[in-house]
Amino acid sequence: MKKILLVCAAGMSTSLLVTKMKAYATSIGEEIEIEALPVSEASNVVDDMDIVMLGPQVRYQKPQVDELVQGRIPVVVIDMKDYGMLNGKAVLEKAFAEIN
Repeated sequence: MKKILLVCAAGMSTSLLVTKMKAYATSIGEEIEIEALPVSEASNVVDDMDIVMLGPQVRYQKPQVDELVQGRIPVVVIDMKDYGMLNGKAVLEKAFAEIN
């Protein structure tokens, strides 16, 4: 099972995207676990994740998250268009591409 951490400003704005990503994963038979948290709480769970995906509004915090994971897992910024359109399929496919 893949474990994905979505990081946004307050952990709230990604909840709809999480729902869309889970729905797409179910439709293709993939088991995933997704958490959405603010960057201030990411350090509590990052060691259990396969990838960290940053919402575009917190992309400036990528260096901080890179330092947190120390190269153990990918850290990517979610495409602004995919985030805004709640394109769970595209975001999940990006996550899988980065993990594999």
